[in-house]
This record gives sequence, C-alpha cells and structure tokens, in this order.
Amino acid sequence: MARVVIIGGGPGGYEAASAAAQLGGEVTVVDSDGIGGSGVRTDAVPSKTLIATAEVMTEVEEAGELGVRLDDGDDNPANSVRVDLSVVNKRVKALAAAQSEGIERRLDRDKVRIIRGRGRLDGPETVVVGDERLDADVILIATGARPRILKGSEPDGERILTWEQVYELDELPERLIVVGSGVTGAEFASAYDALGSDVVLVSSRDRVLPGEDADAAAVLEDVFKRRGLTVLSKSRAESVKRQGDGVVVTLTDGRKVEGSHALLAVGSLPNTDDMNLVESGVSLTDGGFVQVDKVSRTTARGVYAAGDCTGVLMLASVAAMQGRIAMAHALGDAVTPLDQSTVSANVFTAPEIATVGLSQAVVDAGGSTAMVVKVALADNARAKMQGVRDGFVKLFCLPNTGIIVGGVVVAPRASELIHPISLAVGARLTVDQVAQSFTVYPSISGSVAEAARRLHLRS
Repeated sequence: MARVVIIGGGPGGYEAASAAAQLGGEVTVVDSDGIGGSGVRTDAVPSKTLIATAEVMTEVEEAGELGVRLDDGDDNPANSVRVDLSVVNKRVKALAAAQSEGIERRLDRDKVRIIRGRGRLDGPETVVVGDERLDADVILIATGARPRILKGSEPDGERILTWEQVYELDELPERLIVVGSGVTGAEFASAYDALGSDVVLVSSRDRVLPGEDADAAAVLEDVFKRRGLTVLSKSRAESVKRQGDGVVVTLTDGRKVEGSHALLAVGSLPNTDDMNLVESGVSLTDGGFVQVDKVSRTTARGVYAAGDCTGVLMLASVAAMQGRIAMAHALGDAVTPLDQSTVSANVFTAPEIATVGLSQAVVDAGGSTAMVVKVALADNARAKMQGVRDGFVKLFCLPNTGIIVGGVVVAPRASELIHPISLAVGARLTVDQVAQSFTVYPSISGSVAEAARRLHLRS
C-alpha cells in the first residue's frame, strides 16, 4: 500500500486525498488552517456567498422595470431594501465552516488521517510535522497562496483589509476603496456596490480586468459607470494609510483618495516559505511558485504539487483537477494531463464573465486564424423579458472544420451558461453540431446556438 502524504487541505489537497484513498493509498493530510483551505474558508466559498446576496440586491434594483413595487409605493424597490452586513457575514462564515466540516467528514469516511500542523520536507521521501516524521512514497504539496500586501500598507483588519478579512465587518463600508482591478478586485467592487457602498476601484491599467476578454471588460466598465461606481484607470496606489475613522490611498502621481475602508486586491503570494523545498530537490520560480508539469510532477522524484502554490490558473477547479491528476499518475491509474485550453473560468461580477479556451487576444495577435462571432444579449427574447441589456455570447471556431475552440459569455449566471461551450471545446464539437442541438425557447442559452449558426454561415 502506497504511503501518500499531502501537505495542505485545500481543494487540491482534499480532492487528491479522496482520489488516493479510492486508489488504495494510505493517506495522511497535514493541514494547519482547517480542511478546505482558503478556497473554502476564506476565499471562493465566502466571497461567492457574499456575492449571492449582492446578486439579490442587483435584481431588486432592476425590478422596478418589471413592475415590482413595494408597499411604500416607491417606483424603485431598491430604495426600500437594505443589507444587514452583520447577518450576511455571519451566514458567510457559517456556510464556510459547514463546508469545511462536510469535507472533513468525507475524508474520515475515506479513512484519511488528518494531522493538524505545518509540514515541511526533509528530502523527497519524508514530511516533518512538529516532532513527527512521516515516511512517504508520494508527497503532494498543496499549500495554496495568501494575499499580497503593498509595502507600507499593512492591513489592520478594521479599515485596511485583505479579501480574507472583510467577513469580520459588522457594518457596510460607507466608501470602499478597492485597490486592484483584477478578478478579485472587480468581484468585490461589484458586490459592495450592489450591497450599497460607495465604491472606488483603483486600476493600474487602462481598463478593469486586464487579463480578461476586452469586449467583456468594456461591458463591465459601462455597467460600473452606469451604477455610479468610480473607476480610476491608469492609477497605481503607492500607499494605504489609516486616518482616524477612515483611510487615505495615495497614488503614485500624488493624488489622494479618501474613504471609510480600503480593500487590497493586488495579487497573491505562494505559501512555499520555510518548507525546505529547494533543499529537497523541488524547483521554484522566481516568485516562489512550485514548478510542475502537466501531470503535477515537481522536479523531485515522487513529489507533486497542486493548486495556487503552483501558480497554474489559480482556480479551485484547477487545483482539484491537479490533485486528482497527481494521484492518478503517482498510483498508476489512467491519466489525462491538464489541458489549459479546456479550462472554464468565471468572474463573479454583475454581469458575470465566463470564458473557456481560445481568447480574443490570441486571435488579435495573430496566434490563431479562428473565426469569431459575437451575439448581443439585447437581441435575445428571454433577456428582454428579464430586463437584461448588457452582455453577449462570443464563439471561436477553426476555419474549414468549424470546430469550436473557445467562447466568452457575459450575462447573469454566465457561470452556468458557459458549460455547453466548455463541452463543445472539450469534445471538439463543430458549430453545426451545436447549432443543430435544440435549445429551449425562450432562453439565454439560445444565443449560444445562434452564435454557432452565424459561424456556420461564415465557414
């Protein structure tokens, strides 16, 4: 029986543990922060729970157009609804804890041993936890990442916050300054704006979400501006300081932005320090991320890595897949290497932005000859019924063959709508196969079929 030791209990770690147990391994998980890791306890689960409340507020705000009125007679229902952030955050933390406990029960059923503590390597075949030494045939590093902090702008957990600390707030920030316009910054800016805060988003680039589809980012910026959210583009924060009962964000050009709270969303750092990794033969990048191949192997024999500590598409779904792939490879099961071209991702803003496969940036740079079609949701019957004006469906297909190689969806619940496109990309379906599949009328998903039909006419 292979001895498997996993350092880290996040999505990469707990999914790997279950997979290894099912394959007959003797599995031990070393975890210091609680099973589920940041993905369950402080990141994905909490943030999307908060965003679920924000989604309701967005729907309420737009319900007046649909004829919804409250008893006070106000034509705008949003004027009569407020958010109790203390209740919201209590629910957020309770759900995160319950999810963590559920995963731990699952590992217990799989007969996985859990050791509380911090693990480090002593060579490629031994993990040390406190005074205990664990001999291993297979080691998986799944230690995740932590928020990056601006030098001289250390969070205090009260007014200057990281995304792990916002759930301790009892009252809604009056004026929230979000530093960083990547996925995390955009999601929290969108959420707190919907919850009722006055939000300022500081973006060092010329647009929000610089790593996402440019057309999608443009839609989101237009929505932000319409809702009164302030975007300071080409503005880099130099420092964030507490000032009385508020904060002051100083920009590199000397401007100062004042607010009640600041949220730092300026990237992540891998949790790979003080683990004796390099000394044990595990190569790290200059940024401290663990180098892995497509089956999650590191440069040390028998040592694998998964999740945010690898810097490979920092998504919980990718971490889980990396962990499962690692155990399959290590324990002799059938293995399909990680194919990043089939990974779907979602930005949980309002509207959501979902992507899979080939990007517009690659096409525009001449890296692909794929054909592109974009269908606006404003032309979709179901979207009109729901009062949805913003968004689109975009498909990419190869010329001649018509094989679908990518897609973008900007819409409410885009995270659900991307799935048929992900299936098409993964199974190499053609635009004709998608176009000839029935969709419900009326439905937002009908725009996926419409985009496929338009690509058929061009191929």
